Amino acid sequence: MLDIKFIREHKDLINEGARKKHIPFTVDELLVLDEKRRTLMTSIEKKRAEQNEVSVKVAAAKTPDERVPFITAMQQVKDALKKEEEQFKEVMLNWQRLMVQVPNVPDVSVPEGASDADNKEVRTWGTIPQFSFTPKNHIDLMRVHDMADFERGSKTAGFRGYFLKNSGAMLSFALWQYALDQLTAKGFTPLIAPSLVRREAFLGTGYLPQGEDDLYKTQDGDFLAGTAEVATMAYYMDEIVDSAQLPLKFAAFSPCFRREAGSHGKDTKGAIRVHEFYKVEQVVLCEASHETSVQLHEALTKNAEDLIQALGLPYRVVVNCGGDLGLGQVKKYDIECWVPSEGKYRETHSSSYFHDFQTRRLNIRYKDAEGVTRFAHSLNNTAAATPRLLVTLIENNQNEDGSITIPPILRPYMGGIERIG
Repeated sequence: MLDIKFIREHKDLINEGARKKHIPFTVDELLVLDEKRRTLMTSIEKKRAEQNEVSVKVAAAKTPDERVPFITAMQQVKDALKKEEEQFKEVMLNWQRLMVQVPNVPDVSVPEGASDADNKEVRTWGTIPQFSFTPKNHIDLMRVHDMADFERGSKTAGFRGYFLKNSGAMLSFALWQYALDQLTAKGFTPLIAPSLVRREAFLGTGYLPQGEDDLYKTQDGDFLAGTAEVATMAYYMDEIVDSAQLPLKFAAFSPCFRREAGSHGKDTKGAIRVHEFYKVEQVVLCEASHETSVQLHEALTKNAEDLIQALGLPYRVVVNCGGDLGLGQVKKYDIECWVPSEGKYRETHSSSYFHDFQTRRLNIRYKDAEGVTRFAHSLNNTAAATPRLLVTLIENNQNEDGSITIPPILRPYMGGIERIG
C-alpha cells in the first residue's frame, strides 16, 4: 500500500504505473473519496470539540433551568455527530477498498509489455545439452526409476496430485538442504514457516484481494499460502524492529499451495504445475533505501543463480515486463531453467522487491539514525522450489542408458550415490 500523501502528490505517476502494469485502476475515484474522508474528519473533530465545550457549560450551570439550553444544543450536536460518524464509516470502508487496489510504481527499467511473452532476456548461463539420443521427459524418467507415482497421486489427491518416492523424495530433501546450507552460510536465518495463514497476512503481502481465486480457503476464513513469503513477512507485523539488525534475512521453508486458477489445460501431467509443492524462499527486510533494495535484489538473484550453477543447469534470467508484475512489485526477475524434452526454458525462480508496499500494509517499522520511524523495505526470491526444479535437474542429467547422473554438489546429501538407475 502506498502513502496517501504520495498518491495525492503523484496522481499521474500512479496512473502511469497502473497503465504499465495493465491494472484497471485510476486514482480519481480514490482522491474524491479521500477529500470527503478528510472533510468529514475535520467536521467530526470540530463537533466533538463543541460537544466537550457544551458539556463543560452544563456542568458549570448552577440551576436546571440554566442547563436546558445547553443540553438542547448538545443533543443537536450529538445527533449531527452521529450522522457524520456513520457517513465517515461508510466512506472509510470504500476508501480502504480502493487503497488496497493502488498498484506500486514499477521501476523505470521495467520494460513495457502485457504478459510474460514480453519479458526481456538479461543473460544466459551454461551450455544447452546436445544429446546423441532423443531425451525423455521427466515423467517417463521418474516412472521408470520409481521416483514418482502420478497415477496414485491423482487417485489420492485429485487433479495434479502426485507421490514422490525413493530417489525422487531423496533428491527433494537434498535440494532443500543444499539451499539451506548455502543461505545460512551467507547469514540467512533458517525458518520453517506456517502455510495456513490469516487473511491479514495475505492483504499485507498484496496477494489479496486481487489473487483470491488462486488461493485455497478454509472454512474458518484463513488461507493456504503459495509461498513462505506470506507468513515470513507477517512475522514482524505491527512491530518496530531494531535497525541494527537490518537487513533481516530469512531462508524460509514451507509446503505451498496454489489452485492454479485459469491454468486448466496447461501442464496437466507431471511435476511442473501442481497444486501442492515445497519451497525454500529468501525473504529480506532492509532499510528504506531504493539503492539498498536494488543492491539486495541483485544479491538475492545471484544467490539463486549460484545454486543453479552449482547444479550445472543451463538457465536464463529475464526481467519481467510491466504486465507480468504483481500489484506490489517494483521490479522482478524470473530465472528459467532449460527443459530438454520441451526444447525451451521454464521458470523455476523469481526475485522481487517492493519498497515499503508490503511493510506499510503490515505496519513493519524501524527507527533510523535520526530517530525517525520509517517503514522498512522488503524483498523475496526463490531459492529452491520442488518438484519443478526436479524436472530440469532430471532431464538435463539423463544418460543414453536411461540412468540419471546426480550433480556432484548433491551427492553428499544422497549418501554418496552418483547415479539413479
